Amino acid sequence: MRDALRRYRRACDYLAAAMIYLKDNVLLAEPLRPEHLKPRPLGHWGTCPGLTLVYTALNRFVAETRQRTLLVTGPGHGAPAIHANLWLEGTHAEYDPQLSLDGSGLAELVRRFSWPGGFPSHLSPEVPGVIHEGGELGYALATAFGAAFDDPELLVACVIGDGEAETGPTAAAWHSPKFTNPGDGRVLPILHLNGYKIASPTVYEAMSDDELTAYFTGCGWTPLLVDVRDTGDPDTPLAEALARAHRQDTGPPPMIVLRNTKGLGLPSTSPDGTPLEGTFHAHQVPLDPDQLESLEQWLRSYRPEELFDADGVPAPDLLAVPPEPALRLGRVPQANGGRLRQDLPLPDVGKFAADRSRQESPTEVLGGWLAEVVRRAPDTFRVVCPDELQSNKLGALLDVTDRQFDRAVPGHTEHLGRRGRVLEVLSEHLCQGWLQGYLLTGRHGLFPCYEAFVSIVDSMVNQYAKFLKMSGEVGWRAPVASLNYLLTSDGWRQEHNGYSHQGPGFINQMLTKKAHTTRIFFPPDANTLLETMHRCLSSTDLINVVVAGKQSSPVWLSPDEARAHCRAGTSVWHWASQEGSPDVVLACAGTTPTVETLAAVQLLADAAPELRVRVVNVVDLLSLCPPDRHPNGLSDEAFVECFGEDVPVIFAFHGYPSAVHEVLHGRPATQRFHVHGYLEEGTTTTPFDLLASNRMTRHDLAADAVRRARGWSSLGGDLARDFQRHRDELLAAAYRDGEDPAEITGWRWQR
Repeated sequence: MRDALRRYRRACDYLAAAMIYLKDNVLLAEPLRPEHLKPRPLGHWGTCPGLTLVYTALNRFVAETRQRTLLVTGPGHGAPAIHANLWLEGTHAEYDPQLSLDGSGLAELVRRFSWPGGFPSHLSPEVPGVIHEGGELGYALATAFGAAFDDPELLVACVIGDGEAETGPTAAAWHSPKFTNPGDGRVLPILHLNGYKIASPTVYEAMSDDELTAYFTGCGWTPLLVDVRDTGDPDTPLAEALARAHRQDTGPPPMIVLRNTKGLGLPSTSPDGTPLEGTFHAHQVPLDPDQLESLEQWLRSYRPEELFDADGVPAPDLLAVPPEPALRLGRVPQANGGRLRQDLPLPDVGKFAADRSRQESPTEVLGGWLAEVVRRAPDTFRVVCPDELQSNKLGALLDVTDRQFDRAVPGHTEHLGRRGRVLEVLSEHLCQGWLQGYLLTGRHGLFPCYEAFVSIVDSMVNQYAKFLKMSGEVGWRAPVASLNYLLTSDGWRQEHNGYSHQGPGFINQMLTKKAHTTRIFFPPDANTLLETMHRCLSSTDLINVVVAGKQSSPVWLSPDEARAHCRAGTSVWHWASQEGSPDVVLACAGTTPTVETLAAVQLLADAAPELRVRVVNVVDLLSLCPPDRHPNGLSDEAFVECFGEDVPVIFAFHGYPSAVHEVLHGRPATQRFHVHGYLEEGTTTTPFDLLASNRMTRHDLAADAVRRARGWSSLGGDLARDFQRHRDELLAAAYRDGEDPAEITGWRWQR
């Protein structure tokens, strides 16, 4: 077995190097010539031998224990090693017959890597067994824990590069075992400590064994140090560590620190004297294509003729290394979690609807519905939250479940237990990684977050959106449950926290994503929030962003009206509009903008009763897009029914005005849309003052309406000044009294 493992690793290392450099002559059947090389070699060689060492050890471990194992690879640019293993275990051929286990399939695998129309240079959804690309570093360990939640029969082996381990998200993720329970699977981190990142040593390389042991022990692990740099038999010590980790069922969970040589197998130096093996120069493409003689010597050092026959078929002892087909790492069902996903048993929202005669907190109403979701789906639905659940008035969830935390803590605690559906941690990165791993392995979830701080995961959601986009182009990947954000504690009502808590930029970030991937919703009241969330938790392969208020506010629509409005995406609120052709349209999107718009309608009704006003509410921002740009876009006819063809539109928007202008692009006569929104003005002040500083008060909207309404150019100026004068009087009272006047706080719709 020992010889077979060595030969298996040698074959994988050869294939990985060949993928980086070669487009032809893949088994070196003839002398290497420049035309055999790819015009632009791409890939990261330095981590490949270590990844193959781990993959080989896991093959042996799985074959002996029959432990179903999912591999999450943090160093995603070590993709050649993973491809080599997937090809040798036959998984590539199972998903794509062109990658058959013979010379034809081998040539196609080598050619396709980092080639137009082929595989990218890092792991991606096109690759079997993958739920984490690793193109951006830091998130592998959190994703691994997300995959392990609620799957007690699963082991997730997670390789973490020592460069990746320097990131903040990884630092937070070391504490994930504190959030697991006996009903979850196990995660085995393997810190691949080969000493170097792209151009310098890593922090962990500079730590002694004693320091590493102390650090990981302090994080709550049992570190197993495995140093294979100076041994001729690296397989045995790593196998022993895996076996020990598997046997350990008490105390802190095990993790492996694997000290390995960077770029093992390279020449010690390049022809120009640059050190290679064991240095950062091994990280990417260690030998230049014009160093052809040295490159050929290196590739031939693997002796491919001993590993593959004349037809390119791997030797029988190599094919015997992987475990039986059903247990191979590339075929674990959780890596294609859409096939495991089942629809959530969602309760009828009508039973939780808010009464129109009362003011209600939208998120508080939603909390009751979500609590019932938890009751119905106790093993497939989780809420991840950065310590803001009760602040966001979702506390009803804690009536039916605890916050999961697997440690005894001193002092006073509430709703904390070893088992629970809620995971709260003050790391948005950790919440994002957990939820991604959970969704991609077939489950469902929700990520409530303060609106201003969800942007911490901008980069992560960028990567996830790309993963979903590419997954949709892979025929064998089944749809997974959507990633759902509930953004609350929004900037318009952060008067006690101030400017730092005012930031709606995540909306603009999501507008950059593919139209078939993202959705952005602004439910204006409790009943539309219920309908929106039902829709989001029923959907697949989407990133849904729902922005909702948590403060008590009017309930504008009945359950039936809310359902119809959410189905339309944008609609006229006839009960707030005047009949006939309008002189001006007042549009709104968001809880606070809706209140201010309807208050502006009342101001206009009192001051200018002859002005014909139409009120349009937008619950689905992307419904404003032309239908050829977004599948949710209103038809041209429906758009005209709402906004007319040449009527001025005063638009009160929750976020930056640029977002509305962006989605309207392609609609005719967009210059008639005059958008009020957040202008990056704020401080710790009253809600009305914050609105005024951003020109979003009811008075600003009414003033703009009379200035721009058709036929009102000669009349609007005086009325506009009256509205602004009244606004300033109210502001003065707020500055004098330290709170907004009752005229603002006690306002109710009366028409």
